[in-house]
Amino acid sequence: MTDFRMPSLGADMEAGTLVEWLVRPGDKVKRGDVVAVVETQKGAIEIEIFHDGVVSELAVPVGQLVPVGTVLARLDGGVTAALPVAPPTPAPAPAVVVPQPTLAPVPFPPAPAGRLQISPAARRFAAKRGVDIYQLKGTGPGGAISVADVESASSAPTPETPQRRTGFDRPAMRQAIAAAMSRSKREIPHYYLSQTVNVSAALTRLQQLNSDRSPAERMLPAALFLCTIARAMTKLPELNGFWEDGRFRPGDGVHIGWAIALRGGGLVAPAIRDADKRSLDELMAAMRDLVQRARSYGLRSSELSDPTITVTSLGDRGAESVLPIIYPPQVAMIGIGRVVTRPWVVDGAIGPRPVVTMTLAGDHRASDGHRGGLLLTEIDRLLQETEAL
Repeated sequence: MTDFRMPSLGADMEAGTLVEWLVRPGDKVKRGDVVAVVETQKGAIEIEIFHDGVVSELAVPVGQLVPVGTVLARLDGGVTAALPVAPPTPAPAPAVVVPQPTLAPVPFPPAPAGRLQISPAARRFAAKRGVDIYQLKGTGPGGAISVADVESASSAPTPETPQRRTGFDRPAMRQAIAAAMSRSKREIPHYYLSQTVNVSAALTRLQQLNSDRSPAERMLPAALFLCTIARAMTKLPELNGFWEDGRFRPGDGVHIGWAIALRGGGLVAPAIRDADKRSLDELMAAMRDLVQRARSYGLRSSELSDPTITVTSLGDRGAESVLPIIYPPQVAMIGIGRVVTRPWVVDGAIGPRPVVTMTLAGDHRASDGHRGGLLLTEIDRLLQETEAL
């Protein structure tokens, strides 16, 4: 018998509300299958299972608030897999006591009043079609909204409707972000390094790559930056991992958390796994996919629990530089400002060049300024040799 528990989806999560089961007792599952949907401050997250086996019982009913680490379900067969649960965070006792769920098999009750029953596929389809899911009446089991319901609504005349629901509680998200960042500044001895990089060669390479592509397929500078950062991280492994239980634990790969600003406010940083092994096109596709799913509340649990380092890029409308705050338990974060034109000395002559400022925030418990400086220097070197990417 194997217990499947509520995973931690980041240092800012203490509990989540189970809004949908996607499996029933008797179903066979394998590692990586999406088995449930949990609502957090970051929106509705698809929860993947970390074991192979057969579902023997569901321990938590739909609609219940579930603390991290609580048993969600039990499986027969298979081998227990490691569960990515963040280290415990000291926090004041919650104002509301959450009842512990019963560990007996539970039925599939209808969602409580005000709680939406919708499959992840229908949720994503609705976001793509611009359909307000909170105006739909579900025809699926227990009144759940299906893809067919969304399709019917998207083909019907659209009346004027009230302002669309956002999908997450913005004040709660801001409070969660503030709590995680306060913990970071309180517990992590930050050091900061910055380097201004000439990106003439990188942007020339980008122009060559985009010359025969449609606007929708064009590569963005962020993909080049992400690619060089990922490959540079392999040379400085002490900046890629976690500080847990008083020591550094290296990551099992370079899984870069890409910071995404949500419409109307809020921020998430889902992981692009094994970013150092992906091509430029693969990284660009992964970034587009993450942005689309983050803004339509279709992220998976592993994408929020896996990042080994976070990168934030302000883009062409941002500031010239940013001083990032490390997201615990990670030990580093890189901030990228917008590309600007500045006077630059090349071969003894001054001329205009496009440059970008990259800033590293490092955890002094895991590394020091010398190693952090080597990382920025390696990123700079790779950006001068983008033909090899």
